[in-house]
Amino acid sequence: MFKLTFAASTALLFSTAIAAAEPIVFVPEGSADTVLVVDAETGETVRRITGLEAVHGLSGAPGVPYLVAGSYAETDRAAVAELTQPEGVSEDEHAAHHSGGEDAPIGPSDAGISIISVLDATSGEIMRRIEVPGAVHHTAVSPDGRYAVATHPVGDGISVIDLTSFTLTAYIPTGSMPNYAAFGSDLDVVYVSNTGNGTISEVDLGRGIVRRNIVVGTGPEHIVIDPSTAVLYAADADAGNVIELSLSDGTVLRSFAVGGELHAIDLSDDRATLFVAGRGEDKIAAITLADGEIQYANLSPEPYHLTNVPGTGSLFVSSRAEPKIWIFDQATMTARGEFQIEGEGHQMVALP
Repeated sequence: MFKLTFAASTALLFSTAIAAAEPIVFVPEGSADTVLVVDAETGETVRRITGLEAVHGLSGAPGVPYLVAGSYAETDRAAVAELTQPEGVSEDEHAAHHSGGEDAPIGPSDAGISIISVLDATSGEIMRRIEVPGAVHHTAVSPDGRYAVATHPVGDGISVIDLTSFTLTAYIPTGSMPNYAAFGSDLDVVYVSNTGNGTISEVDLGRGIVRRNIVVGTGPEHIVIDPSTAVLYAADADAGNVIELSLSDGTVLRSFAVGGELHAIDLSDDRATLFVAGRGEDKIAAITLADGEIQYANLSPEPYHLTNVPGTGSLFVSSRAEPKIWIFDQATMTARGEFQIEGEGHQMVALP
């Protein structure tokens, strides 16, 4: 007979809870320095992941064993060196996985340091902490789990992380104020919205270069891609428009006038409907992509980040004005529930 250690028993309990609660949603709570894990159907808390600072960007992918959390706070190297190393990692391994040392910095030399935390998607354990140059806005994980990228609005570029070695491998300048990143069908290519100069960058991660910059509106922010059609949708936030972009030739196919200040966007399971958070006018917009018809529903105050929850027919929508998440029914365009969070709800991850 054997006894489980406290850490092992905690991980087992969390794994069991997640298995029983699938699908689940991970909600980064910003200034609360935590990630809330909830049952996607009910909004009931599964657990809260601690030990994170100012977590804004959070990403993952179905079948990928990691989540990647980015901190919007900057610190200095002395403070970073005092971070507690993950359990089960030796001091030598811990030192080896701290990227961007004093003798060989990657990225802008005058940038501060923020932290990318790689989390075990099942247990919530922090596997690695990786130093990156400058505050992280959003992150993205490639569907094959090879790459993670983080956008740095102040540094005008993205960090590239190899998830097989947990190392920062490159810093690629993209354009003024990079905001959001998304992968399409080519898993070596990521698309980045540059809010400051109205472009989308197509970035070849294998070569570490920008292949092309495509002019899209005036200030694209959140983006989502339909890989099956090679079409990207971008929220031109301040202009109140959603732009439909062909990735094959870089042409703008359509522009949808939603109105008001926009924020997050996401596609339904069948990719037939695009949902938009209208923060400025307290509304959710549903764009039927076949004919461009737009349906609106009131949602107040300030719908902010928005995530489709696969297999449930629901969206999770955070409020920028209040610490809560709405569970929004896509078919009826109404909120069927809500739950409280701590801090602010930012880039959420829904896993089936």
